[in-house]
Amino acid sequence: MSAAALADLIRERQPCVVLTGAGVSTESGIPDFRSATGIWADVDPFEVASMQAFRRDPERVWSFYRERIQLLRDARPNAAHRAIAELERRGLVAGVITQNIDTLHTRAGSREVVEVHGSIRSSRCLGCLWSEPADAVLAQLEVGSAPVCPHCGEVLKPGVVLFGELLPAAELDRAAHLSRTARLLVVVGSSLEVWPVAGLPLEAQAFAIVNRGPTALDEQALLKLDAGAGETLSAVLDAL
Repeated sequence: MSAAALADLIRERQPCVVLTGAGVSTESGIPDFRSATGIWADVDPFEVASMQAFRRDPERVWSFYRERIQLLRDARPNAAHRAIAELERRGLVAGVITQNIDTLHTRAGSREVVEVHGSIRSSRCLGCLWSEPADAVLAQLEVGSAPVCPHCGEVLKPGVVLFGELLPAAELDRAAHLSRTARLLVVVGSSLEVWPVAGLPLEAQAFAIVNRGPTALDEQALLKLDAGAGETLSAVLDAL
């Protein structure tokens, strides 16, 4: 199977929606989570990225996210992000559902982006629900303390979905709607291990997968390409 075969599916099965995971952003220098060299190989997520940890010790959670937010802000969209944005510009992709929090899809030019796990663009107050922009949050982090809400003084929570926290209902509804109306959902850079997002391909009429390594749904996919996101999607553009 080849990128040309994926291009044919995208052309023939409209509307098409893209679902992306960490494997899309590794080519921008952002480590994934679950591989042998991923983030969780050295850090326990329930100690630094869970709601329980945040309520117990927000300073420790923010010590983890301080470096992570800066890394993600410094990263730049890669060939995969740019190819997906171009497919949307050409009218061949109706929307992007992403598990990533790095905002690289929007920075690459994609307009219809559903961030089901939140993003780094802001942080939220659990007390008064104020949303604080990332620049203001980083300014507070630079002085070495957890950022606080300018209105009520509560410690702000990173604007990402932590372990033990429900996904934002509105975003999950949008993702489900896009999936159900898709004649083709293209999974890119996701091992499809994290639910409920991992079940979205089953909502579409059909799906294809571009991912290095196996996923739980390989046998049900119309097409599986075990390849990098950037090279594959660039080749898809060339074939269209």
